Amino acid sequence: MKQLTAKEVEQKLSKGEKLNIVDVREDEEVAAGKIPGAKHIPLGSLEERKNELNPSEEHVMVCRSGGRSGRASEFLEANGCKVINMTGGMLAWEGKTE
Repeated sequence: MKQLTAKEVEQKLSKGEKLNIVDVREDEEVAAGKIPGAKHIPLGSLEERKNELNPSEEHVMVCRSGGRSGRASEFLEANGCKVINMTGGMLAWEGKTE
């Protein structure tokens, strides 16, 4: 599984790279702030909502610390998606939030 640190994701965004970010945290966690433009699909809803993700595009998976996004990445990879897990999760995120 491919991985990027929170800092690497932030650097890519600051250079204007388009990233498909998927936040798999729960509603109340996301309400406290998410990466601008990130799509919110709670981990528990991922199986029924995976069709919302374009399998031909790469997706950066985000959670609080990197554990749930790792599980989400494994699940999506097994279902034919290209994914990158953001290690450290939002705990390591120092960029803007919305």
